[in-house]
Amino acid sequence: MGTRYLYLLRFILAFSDLILVNLCLFVSFQITTKITGADEDVYRQNIIICNLIWMLSTGIFRLYSKNTIHSLLPIYRATWRSVALHGFLFLAYLFFSQNTLFPREFLAAFYTMLVLGFMLSRFTGTAIQDSLNKHFNIRKAVAVLGMNPGGVKLAAYLEEQSSLNFRGFLGDEGFYVDPKGKLIPAAAEQLKKAASAGVSEVYVSLSPDRMEDIPQLVKEGEKHCVRLKFVPDFTQGQAAFRIEHMGGFPVLCARKEPLEDVQNRFKKRFFDVAVSLAVIVFIFSWLYPILAIIIKWQSKGPVLFKQLRSGRDNKPFYCYKFRSMRLNTDSNSRQASRNDDRITPIGKFMRRTSLDEFPQFINVLLGDMSVIGPRPHMLSHTEQYRALIEKYMVRQFSKPGISGWAQVNGYRGETKETAAMEKRVEHDIWYMENWSAMLDVRIMFMTVINAVKGEENAY
Repeated sequence: MGTRYLYLLRFILAFSDLILVNLCLFVSFQITTKITGADEDVYRQNIIICNLIWMLSTGIFRLYSKNTIHSLLPIYRATWRSVALHGFLFLAYLFFSQNTLFPREFLAAFYTMLVLGFMLSRFTGTAIQDSLNKHFNIRKAVAVLGMNPGGVKLAAYLEEQSSLNFRGFLGDEGFYVDPKGKLIPAAAEQLKKAASAGVSEVYVSLSPDRMEDIPQLVKEGEKHCVRLKFVPDFTQGQAAFRIEHMGGFPVLCARKEPLEDVQNRFKKRFFDVAVSLAVIVFIFSWLYPILAIIIKWQSKGPVLFKQLRSGRDNKPFYCYKFRSMRLNTDSNSRQASRNDDRITPIGKFMRRTSLDEFPQFINVLLGDMSVIGPRPHMLSHTEQYRALIEKYMVRQFSKPGISGWAQVNGYRGETKETAAMEKRVEHDIWYMENWSAMLDVRIMFMTVINAVKGEENAY
């Protein structure tokens, strides 16, 4: 989608910005030298550093990259961020280099002129660009064929590109080829009109069931010297497909999963190990013997309760908890309920405060669980709900957690109705598709707050 205009704009903008920075430096030197009488050698020694910091700042915010330069808003945003970062880094350099001879008057004059200079530069550049677009038609003319939901979104994107002249839609037909494999006259006429109007590229939004239309459309477009580019419309499907690349092959993925990225998995694993080690050393080490004595005193049986639960990729693992119930034969099939007669007095307290979950930090260290993730369910419940809820097994793509997005939003405890489990699954899938390190931190703090306040469904 690149154009000569866009390619040249990157170099013109970078060159003119560098001139502006150095012009502001020079004028600031002259003004402050006359006012303070400071030695100009101090300024000359820092010119190179000032320029290098500017190039570093613009590189960090990708001011001159093709992804920024395509639209005015990203250019403005990256410009002001680069100026702010330049100020911070230059002041930090002066501080750590102990350059106390550098006058404050210069810094005030330089950054005032730099901000005003960039405001003038960007507004002037915008006015020149508008004039060139109006009188010389330098932008590539493009249009969209297919007024379906995907085509509407595509059109909105094309309209935002300052390097493109979006001419609108070429009709609203949902198909372009008849059952016999021939292009319908309306589609052929639209492409012909587009070519006569100066449109050089047409983006065709096609639903998956219309992919067979491509050869006939390409044939008709080339007849009129119009390039056709095809954009699959997956907006009406059950999943929002995204495209990845593997060895040069485009791969359609049904879901966005940030934790499929090895770097993100490393961050999450580091977080899990750090948090679980801290909890085991500073809390679990003294909490275990206290609770062990009370548990053994109130009922017969082991201190820890272990149960097979469904893990990542539906692989079973033994999940550990402090035993909160008397020994019974239906613990692998029956959920705990309000006023459950199996729960011991200390068990009620542990379940209300979530203390019974603390042994699961051992599961986290072993790698079976994460601090944050979908709660692991009993194997029998996995089999039950996978038959009732269409997307239930999607949650099994993630490693289960001690707490999760569903739990901090109130979906924890007994699920008497299928609708309650559907909401839990919905929240689990949202977490999987929107994971970030900060989201994990947020959920962890919300879990602690809810445990202190007490939760209605904690029983």
